[in-house]
Amino acid sequence: MTIDDLYAVIKNRQENKPEGSYVASLIDNSDRLIQKIGEEATEVVIAAKNENRQRRIEELADLLFHSVVLWAALGITPEDIYGELDKRKK
Repeated sequence: MTIDDLYAVIKNRQENKPEGSYVASLIDNSDRLIQKIGEEATEVVIAAKNENRQRRIEELADLLFHSVVLWAALGITPEDIYGELDKRKK
């Protein structure tokens, strides 16, 4: 799955709010979403220091997932992020 694919799934859940959707519940509760970003970032740091490669991949995937949910909640698109990254390659 690409970041664009993930973003499309998240936007769909944001717009349609399917019953029981974890994504929709996070977007509806910005404090919880922000808390999850902090938790996942901390878990990445701990895994980077203490865990094996697979655990690091899992934690980085969790952080990326929650970050993309935050993008959607804030109205930021992958193209916005790609554009910012393109500016930095100079």
